[in-house]
Amino acid sequence: MRAAPKAPEESGKESGKDEPRSLHLRILEEVQDNIVSGRWPPGFRIPFETEMAREYGCSRMTVNKVLTQLTQSGLLVRNRKSGTFVKAPQSLSAALQITSIRTEVEQSGKTYSYTLLGDEVRALKAEEQTRFGFQELDQVREITCLHSANGAPFCLEERIINMEAVPEIRQVDFTEEAPGNWLLKKVPWNSAEHQIMAVSASDHVAKALQIAMSDACLVVERTTQNEKGYVTWAKLSYPGDQHRMFASFTPTG
Repeated sequence: MRAAPKAPEESGKESGKDEPRSLHLRILEEVQDNIVSGRWPPGFRIPFETEMAREYGCSRMTVNKVLTQLTQSGLLVRNRKSGTFVKAPQSLSAALQITSIRTEVEQSGKTYSYTLLGDEVRALKAEEQTRFGFQELDQVREITCLHSANGAPFCLEERIINMEAVPEIRQVDFTEEAPGNWLLKKVPWNSAEHQIMAVSASDHVAKALQIAMSDACLVVERTTQNEKGYVTWAKLSYPGDQHRMFASFTPTG
């Protein structure tokens, strides 16, 4: 159940021209907190605009602007007839397409952060050659990084990049930007292969995601190619109890 809004005398609203903006922010923060905290779970129908306007002692237009903003950020879905609902998480909408993990986090209404855990240039190991069409590659760049949402682990990214296909990557510093995000912006791809698995967390994955080794992870393994050949192989590990796979499609045939 949504936390009850404060009474008008407790709202701390400023008088004058700043009052509407202060109230807008207050409603925005309280609605967002109800969603992110789980008090309003996916599929929950939130109160109608008229109800919220009455509770907050404001105009319906003020409430409408807040809900429109949250809909645009991906937290709500609106239906003209049935109302406004908390949107189901789509953190793995990338299962059938390639998107930025940062975008996944920010569209869920959370604050994104990134930590580089490892960065090494080496030869491709024999057991890894199946990921690159059985090629023997003298130089690949292996990068491990952690994506977080509101300071909590969101996704562990383990990536191997073919430096022959992406020679410009030799000079790129991934201290501040994740390799997947950089590749999306800088390196075109024309085909990709995805494998989606539910597995128990290995030791290093469990430590990075701050979960137990027995806990389930949802894992996406992805290989991409372009006209120069294999570009990158990536393994994206998500805490299984926090993520779901999402895809929309139409009938064929």
